[in-house]
Amino acid sequence: MEEGKVVLYPGVGVGHLVPMVELAKLFIRNGISVTIVMIDKPDKTGSDLLASISSSNPSISFHVLPPVPIPSNFSFVDIMLTASRLQHPNLVSFLATLSSVRAIVLDFFCTDVIAVANQLQIPVYIFFPSPAVGVSTALYYPTFYSSTTISLKDMRDDPLNFPGSLTILASDMPDTMLERDSSTNQNFLYHFKRLQTADGMLVNTFEWFETKAVNAIKDGLCVPDGSTPPIYCIGPIVSKGSCKEGQERHACLTWLDKQPKQSVVFLCFGSLGSFSLEQLKEIAIGLENSSHRFLWAVRDPTNIFEEPNLDLLLPKGFLDRTKDRGLVVKSWAPQVEVLQHDAIGGFVTHCGWNSILEAITAGVPMVCWPLYAEQRMNRRYLVEELKVAGSIEGYGNELVHANAVDTKICWLMESNDAKELRNRIAVVKDKARDAVMEGGSSWQAFWDLTSSLKQNDTN
Repeated sequence: MEEGKVVLYPGVGVGHLVPMVELAKLFIRNGISVTIVMIDKPDKTGSDLLASISSSNPSISFHVLPPVPIPSNFSFVDIMLTASRLQHPNLVSFLATLSSVRAIVLDFFCTDVIAVANQLQIPVYIFFPSPAVGVSTALYYPTFYSSTTISLKDMRDDPLNFPGSLTILASDMPDTMLERDSSTNQNFLYHFKRLQTADGMLVNTFEWFETKAVNAIKDGLCVPDGSTPPIYCIGPIVSKGSCKEGQERHACLTWLDKQPKQSVVFLCFGSLGSFSLEQLKEIAIGLENSSHRFLWAVRDPTNIFEEPNLDLLLPKGFLDRTKDRGLVVKSWAPQVEVLQHDAIGGFVTHCGWNSILEAITAGVPMVCWPLYAEQRMNRRYLVEELKVAGSIEGYGNELVHANAVDTKICWLMESNDAKELRNRIAVVKDKARDAVMEGGSSWQAFWDLTSSLKQNDTN
């Protein structure tokens, strides 16, 4: 009998695809073949990325589902939450062409597929490219929702006291969940209720880093009236970078080679992070006033997929005045390679979980500037509970002024508090490395998972 493969089903968005690709590599290294099934967005904005990933990972099989009609009034979040539901017939048709499937691993926004997996009698697991505290929050949210009639937006800064975290406030929750009866919040609730029906949950974290949240999940505190699937903390799963031997390095890496050790602050805000023109100018002024070396990835505020015109976006003369100590790159920088460079001394980040793990595994201290989704939750968790980051003052305001940028960069690069932060990050880096080494907690969790999947082939 042919050994089965694992089918991975990522949600919409780069932040969901990239860690799923890294998960695929992990399965392959453990002797399990993988197919990644892609939800094809009608506008195909991710097609270039998919082509790049496919060419650089020939051992991973990709299958792109046919596009399906999506209502024109759907927001990006609506698409993320409903795309898998619309793709049911196409997914079932594709799975029918496979001779043997060991398991399906779904993004947590694709829980509709649990019904498909059950119908085909295929084990189904949920993959969270997010922290364990995000998992504990998602599992507990249906219980919380049924206990109140008040919207999160009306609770303002009230502590939620969810199992697994004592510091998350109502105002930290994603904007799309603040209005109780909104269709988007109802979609979140729909998916969160289905998590407990999976055969297991894979989480991109490591137990030492999130002991409280992991224990809350394992102890069943997040689903008080039901059962909790087994949790496998298998992270940190991070990319090793995109630059292969023989390929030309990005120009910013060559620039970093010429900078002193730990002298550069890196500012980068994810695949979807962008700022208004006014905010870009305030950041530029703050960087200039700080007198510190910097590397800054800037996106066009009107179209994040277009190359920005820096002369139009930044203050007049800024690039020339800072050319001896700063570099601005258009749209994108090779973040993994940058963070691993010896010249980087600090990271101003939007608090996406992928970016956080990349900084931790590189041992780089962070300043959090959350922009969207669950990033406010991540910020509070990192700064106030785990105490491994600082945060920009006024990040929730319409405009963060230049003096706040200047002050926080100087804090990050000069202060005694930041030195303590750097020491804590160094400890976390070592613990993260230990977790994924043979015999470590994450190594063991993934070994247990794959052993179970391989055992299914013999039953």
